[in-house]
Amino acid sequence: MTNSAQAKAAKAAKEATDWFILLQEAPDDRDLIARFEDWCAQSPLHADAWHATVRTADLMAGIAPVMSNGDKAGPNDKTDWQRFLEERRASDTDLLRVRTAAGEDAIAAQAEETAKVISAQSRFKKRGNTSWGGIGLGGVAVAASLVAAVFGPRIATEMQADHFTRTAEISTITLADNSTVTLAPESAIKVHYDGATRLVELLGGEAFFEVAPNPDQPFRVGADNVTVTVLGTGFDVSEGTGQSSVAVEHGLVRVENAANVPDVSEILEPGQQARVTRDGKVIRSTTPVDQIAPWRNNQLIAQDQPLGEIVDRLRRYYDGTILITDGTLSRQTVTGVYRLDDPVSALRGIARAHKANVREVTPWILIVSPS
Repeated sequence: MTNSAQAKAAKAAKEATDWFILLQEAPDDRDLIARFEDWCAQSPLHADAWHATVRTADLMAGIAPVMSNGDKAGPNDKTDWQRFLEERRASDTDLLRVRTAAGEDAIAAQAEETAKVISAQSRFKKRGNTSWGGIGLGGVAVAASLVAAVFGPRIATEMQADHFTRTAEISTITLADNSTVTLAPESAIKVHYDGATRLVELLGGEAFFEVAPNPDQPFRVGADNVTVTVLGTGFDVSEGTGQSSVAVEHGLVRVENAANVPDVSEILEPGQQARVTRDGKVIRSTTPVDQIAPWRNNQLIAQDQPLGEIVDRLRRYYDGTILITDGTLSRQTVTGVYRLDDPVSALRGIARAHKANVREVTPWILIVSPS
């Protein structure tokens, strides 16, 4: 499956999980149901992702988030299923070896594999009532978290990556030429070095590069929409929904994407930033150099950016699911400086500024809605 197909499958899987939670919360909301049916009809990929989510939910129907001693989990407790996730993520066996045939939906195939994995986990506590109506949102949280965290695109990305980070994790890697790459949370790279070129693929997320100069071996970074070429510089590259962003702290870079029509070729100097969309649109801007890649200092700096885009950044620091229930609210712009080491407080601060509410449905699901 190509990176583009994986990205589409991943997006559909996440949307299916969001729909699942929303429909559980408001099963009689006719407008919500109508919008959900429209979403299903938009693409066969949507229907496949929904069916995979429901299959996984059925498998999880009897599981509740509990502690190893049988007590109900509190908001700061680590539950059995969280330990299970950590163990599965840490290993390179079983689930990480799931492979799919070309063109097959990765999420659907992994959902089928779930049955084997879950059946082997004796530490999970079962309830007598296995219907979704009987287990309530606690069970939904488990299923949603498993779909998003275990069966989502990160598994496929990690299988390809040479280096990756997980939720709220920042890591600095020194490459063979002494260049360094600092990975933001939930980010991944693949390194290709040979005698002629130095190439790093950003498979997902965001990374800051400090490049060791070598005129005989150009250093390139490949992302979804762009290729960045440098000789010696420090710059940030990030992947967003349908766009790639490059910002230069020092030095000089060339940003290209010859695959698009029209072609993209931009030269960026310190303090300059360019966002490139998949259709070749370039949005240039300037920013103080000390505000480039502020996530390295656990800061989120927003300047007239959509709330939905800011929440996407916060999701990398929150070990759960964040949902925005209103499209208009998602498009409202945010300006401010927020702490990434406390994503819940940051989200509540952003919500207050927009007269919105943040509701904690479970310790792992936050819902943002208008007041």
